[in-house]
Amino acid sequence: MDSVHEIAITGQNLPAKYIYTDGINPSQNPSIPLPLLEIPVIDFNRLATPSTGTGEELGRLRSALSSYGCVMVTNHGVASSLMDRVRLVFKQFLALPMEERLKCQKEVDGFDGYGSDMIVTKDVAVVHDFSARLRLITWPEDRRQMKYWPEKPHDFREVLDEYSSKLRVLHDATLKAMARSLNLEDDSTFLKVIREGGTISSRFNFYPPCPTPDRVLGLKPHSDGTVITFVLQDREVEGLQVLKEEQWFRVPIVADALVLNVGDQLEIMSNGEFKSPIHRVVLNPKKERISIATLSFPQEGKQIEPFEGLVSRERPRLYRQVKYNGVTQLGYYQSGKRVTDEVRI
Repeated sequence: MDSVHEIAITGQNLPAKYIYTDGINPSQNPSIPLPLLEIPVIDFNRLATPSTGTGEELGRLRSALSSYGCVMVTNHGVASSLMDRVRLVFKQFLALPMEERLKCQKEVDGFDGYGSDMIVTKDVAVVHDFSARLRLITWPEDRRQMKYWPEKPHDFREVLDEYSSKLRVLHDATLKAMARSLNLEDDSTFLKVIREGGTISSRFNFYPPCPTPDRVLGLKPHSDGTVITFVLQDREVEGLQVLKEEQWFRVPIVADALVLNVGDQLEIMSNGEFKSPIHRVVLNPKKERISIATLSFPQEGKQIEPFEGLVSRERPRLYRQVKYNGVTQLGYYQSGKRVTDEVRI
């Protein structure tokens, strides 16, 4: 049952499991807005097209992902009209009657489908996220579980297929650019982790309006358990925030840009050269918000560790080897832990 969506529609009082009793910013003066993050902007066209400026842009990418762990990507090859269409079909899906949405309902112990994430932590004090999501594997195509792909609106599948194809091209080229920025001999070093049994998924996020946004979160503070993540933000409503130097910053909305986040798996593989940023999603008191994240994951059971080319006497190995497991990663998220902290030497 997609309870978050129904609570938002009916205007019910929020159950206690969604409420942070001390507030989401216990040490912050609520009358003072959080500062805006001066997030670096990367021109992807300069990375992908060899020119005199390519080396400079690769240097900017490495610097940004080492200090911020996230960047805004522009000129990425995804048409503005397609970005609007993928936002629209999700909004149309959300507007469908409950019985239609529940045709795509996820299994209790599954990842794909519509609803809320399964709770895997045994900590009863964990506060739940006030959000709903539709998660779908998009690549490889033979791993798609079409029973979870909405048949309504009628063009949902077509639009997602087109959008995910564009994002896969961007995803692959980005991982190659990251490898080049670290001067790795093989620019497919990171990409091979995905191609060798990994997956790419789309996660459509719905954040309802909340009358008490100072006590409820759409997504709790976390770092992504991915290799990398791309986020298509809402066109109008802010909500994504990043923690930098113990201070929360608002991530701005940049027209037609995509937010790129380093995931925990890439932080480990890069031996800490790239940082996986801690972030969260806050709610708006009057407006709903959506986002569409593109997430890449290693194969279940794959051993993740720093690549040899990034370990040296000057920069010793920072992380132990860890076996990737999606349920374990979800448990870390729900418990407020990070795999990078658990395996750090």
